[in-house]
Amino acid sequence: MKLALNFSIFLFALFVFGDKSFSLSDYQIKKICKKERNEFSCIRNLQEKRSKLQKGNLIEIPIIPYKEN
Repeated sequence: MKLALNFSIFLFALFVFGDKSFSLSDYQIKKICKKERNEFSCIRNLQEKRSKLQKGNLIEIPIIPYKEN
């Protein structure tokens, strides 16, 4: 019974938040790219990745390792 309840809650959360959690708005993209050197190319790159993600294609996300001081 507990397993069925957890599974149903998981599916509910997946369907409710699945579409909204991955895409960035235009305002968020502009805010992120404000600090970049090539602001226009950064905006175009993020918008292209957003459209690919919304279509269901995989995108490549670079991982930058954390360096301690």
